Amino acid sequence: MNDSKRKWWGYFFIAPQLIGMLAFSILPLGFAFGLSFMKWDGFGEREFVGFANYISQFKDDNFITALVNTAYYSVLVIPVGIAAALLVALALNKVKGKTVYRVFFFMPVVTSSVSIGVIWMWLLNGDIGLINQLLAMIGIDGPSWLTDRNLVLPSIAGLSIWWGLGTNMVIFLAGLQGISRSYYEAADIDGASSIQKFLHITFPLLSPTTFFVAIMSVIGSFQVFDQAYVMTQGGPGKASYTLVYHIYETAFGRTAFGPSTASAMVLFAIILMFTLIQFSVSRKWVHYEDGGR
Repeated sequence: MNDSKRKWWGYFFIAPQLIGMLAFSILPLGFAFGLSFMKWDGFGEREFVGFANYISQFKDDNFITALVNTAYYSVLVIPVGIAAALLVALALNKVKGKTVYRVFFFMPVVTSSVSIGVIWMWLLNGDIGLINQLLAMIGIDGPSWLTDRNLVLPSIAGLSIWWGLGTNMVIFLAGLQGISRSYYEAADIDGASSIQKFLHITFPLLSPTTFFVAIMSVIGSFQVFDQAYVMTQGGPGKASYTLVYHIYETAFGRTAFGPSTASAMVLFAIILMFTLIQFSVSRKWVHYEDGGR
């Protein structure tokens, strides 16, 4: 088979993926970008309004509240979620029967987000919730987790950390198992302690995995919606009103698709900005086994 035929066969095999990406990602993104400059209720004619939708969103108190809440939620979830997943992966990497533990930790990931939200809504119920009942057994008066403005976002963040633990743990575990044992054997000969081996071998060689987990965690945290929608409907008093919830409420609650897509484009720009910053900073701390960066 000559090179020309190989090329066309290559195009043939990647065509389904390219068509899917074009139909379900690129074209909808382009349509949303164009719609963000228009006034449209979903039924009538679209009217071009320029940057009016963007200006109205930055003047909208609900949008600002959603942006602040989403940033606060991300600050809670990202570092704790990454650290917890890494600690669990380090623990499982040295025990027998790690496959069983992997299944145990990964089970919440394959469970419906709505089901998880409903279960945790009852667990965190301030009156009859299991968590407060357990606290009462040791003499602690449990708070109203989902109706206290100061506790609702940390409560949802705790749920999200537990829910996403399995995914990040499996990724970290794969990264740990990809590190050659020869490095640790050489460190043992030199008399290195466990902490020294982690700081000088494990963490540097695990940095590409950590980098990937960090990027996916940022993207996921800014897109939080299911938990807030199911458990609190953005309350109490918009204390758990997130950016994606605002996009949903603006589009389908007020049928204002122009401002809604403008908010979505702002979210897209925020995620893109943080991703580019992470790629830029990664050159200083991400190390590969072959010495590249």
